[in-house]
Amino acid sequence: MTNLKIALIGNPNVGKTSLFNALTGMNQRVGNYPGITVERKVGNFSLNNQTQATIIDLPGVYSINPTSTDEEVALQVFFDQTNKDYPDVVVVVAEAENLKRNLLLFLQIRDLGFPTLLCINMADQMQKKGISIDIPALEKKLNTKIVLTSTRQQEGIDQLKSEILALVNAPTTSPFDIKTINPEYFSAIEKNFPTIPPFKVWMALTQNFFSTEIPLDKIEHFRQNHSIDVKKIQHKEVVKRYQFINEVLKKTYTLDTTKETDVRMKLDRIFTHKIFGYVQFIIILGVIFGAVFELAKFPMDFIEGSFEDLSNWVLDTFPKGKLTDLIANGVLMGLSGVLMFVPQISILFLLIAILEDSGYMSRMVFLMDKIMRPFGLNGKSVIPLVSGTACAIPAIMAARNIENPKERFITMLITPFTTCSARIPIYIIIISVIIPQTYIAGFIPLQALVMVGMYAVGFVVAMLAGKLLSKLLKYKQESYFIIEMPTYKVPIFKNVLLTVYEKVLSYITNAGKIILALSIILWFLGSHGGENYNNAEEIVTQSEAAQTMDKEELEFAIAKYESENSYIGKIGQAIQPIFAPLGYDWKTSIGILTSFAARETFVGTLSTLYNLGDDFEEQETQIIERMKNEKRPDGTPVFGLATGLSLLMFYAFAMQCTSTIAITKKELNSWKWTAYQMFGMTIFAYIMALLVYQLVK
Repeated sequence: MTNLKIALIGNPNVGKTSLFNALTGMNQRVGNYPGITVERKVGNFSLNNQTQATIIDLPGVYSINPTSTDEEVALQVFFDQTNKDYPDVVVVVAEAENLKRNLLLFLQIRDLGFPTLLCINMADQMQKKGISIDIPALEKKLNTKIVLTSTRQQEGIDQLKSEILALVNAPTTSPFDIKTINPEYFSAIEKNFPTIPPFKVWMALTQNFFSTEIPLDKIEHFRQNHSIDVKKIQHKEVVKRYQFINEVLKKTYTLDTTKETDVRMKLDRIFTHKIFGYVQFIIILGVIFGAVFELAKFPMDFIEGSFEDLSNWVLDTFPKGKLTDLIANGVLMGLSGVLMFVPQISILFLLIAILEDSGYMSRMVFLMDKIMRPFGLNGKSVIPLVSGTACAIPAIMAARNIENPKERFITMLITPFTTCSARIPIYIIIISVIIPQTYIAGFIPLQALVMVGMYAVGFVVAMLAGKLLSKLLKYKQESYFIIEMPTYKVPIFKNVLLTVYEKVLSYITNAGKIILALSIILWFLGSHGGENYNNAEEIVTQSEAAQTMDKEELEFAIAKYESENSYIGKIGQAIQPIFAPLGYDWKTSIGILTSFAARETFVGTLSTLYNLGDDFEEQETQIIERMKNEKRPDGTPVFGLATGLSLLMFYAFAMQCTSTIAITKKELNSWKWTAYQMFGMTIFAYIMALLVYQLVK
């Protein structure tokens, strides 16, 4: 059985992904190109009993001349014959409404010498738009086979498969004469490279798209003997191609505007209004992230509770020992830390996929670009930054949609500055301890204002960090903001679910492995220690203080002693001098240390250290009172205003989440930049906490 490799390429928002899903269904996978986090989707389907097809869904591009690193990496598959994705045939996806612009990419792909088919998608919308196309005449003009498809109506899919199979032996002669761009120069290319399509040689000369069939020394020799104004030729290429396209469409394409409805224009006036457009966007985002927070709460609690029950069952059922403890408190709790974020990721990407598929998100990205641009970002950065208020993990994943690598890079690095839901328990406790329950103007709670202030501080610092990184990071590539304004349409449920499935699977299989490994390491440090740790029960039981304790108090005392003498406890006491300038005692230092796994663990750590249970919901009042009453050896409060504000600043900026670290590494594909982010944010948090404490105390 033969296997045919098919490359699927097209402009953004032409329905390419929908077509890919229609062809492959669930028989697909997501992977990255080597050395860079640019996703490519690969799927399989049968053309007939003798032929299997492997189809590669490439990122959306407007032309073969790349404007970003991810486009360059994706387009390299057309030149490197050793690449596993090098195609046998190419399907260029277009849409009837923007056929003129889509045909530029088609002509360029055709000039590379591949058997190429033109697929005009969303054919069911042609009549509504007043569009009619003379398909036989257009096929003759373009010297290619054309298939009309509608993924929404599942029309044309079988015909597309048949035409792909017939395409293998189809002629590859381009309808466009490339020598019209510059007869002398391209004639010289044909003379020096007679067996290679001239446009492929041109791309090797100007874009460094080197093919294995084009010797580098021959390319260099040609450059030395044939100097040319590259920018001028590139501009002339586009002009000549569009002149050809205009002539073709003049005889084959008709648009009757009297039949076109004006709904899109009316909706655009509403959604892109210079004032109300922002108001609507804020309301919609509020609904989205409110849904992420509220709807995910039950499944997250269920997952966490189920794993806790399973962990307790393992502890009660299996023989006592380190292996049982590892399974219960290391592996199972690590898996809990991985899976408990799945509901948030699923809900967030479900709602974003609906907005994107409907055409709304493109309008909002366009609207926000003007605000984000001065900070080294673009309109698409607003989605990760705002979604970071729920959780940084899906937020960083959402930054994949930013085409420009520099802006995508900066967005991923600064997103953790925004206040995520994991900080809320910490903020509630610290604010409750240091801020009195008073009201401004008789009805505005001061504590609530401080909480809002923490959100504002995180967002402002994120934007300023973006501006700083934009100045420091030097990229040769200029920043372009190109956003497609697609037609409004009802989202295809199957495509939305497939998008959610891909994102969740990617998170579990990639970031999950790192999270689990780090969780096991932290379990080891917290559940092992030296001689005092191993003999904690005997030492505490035989102490004088133990004689007046009841059973529950004794258990807490033993847990406290174990915590102090575990490896992580010893490390906490060792680093306490480092945190002393911030106003933290050794207990707070241990809380800081353990919360590098996840910020929420700060509350549980303090509960244990203050001889309380680790159930935050039941012990909230007790821990607040204990923190208020905790004294230093000199009698001053441990958690005074200065220390409390210092802690708020530290947790506002420190990178304390193994899940976020793991997903950052996965998305940036770099431990170096992940380390820069982690240590840079933590150092900044330390400096801000130090300044606040020293100034306020």
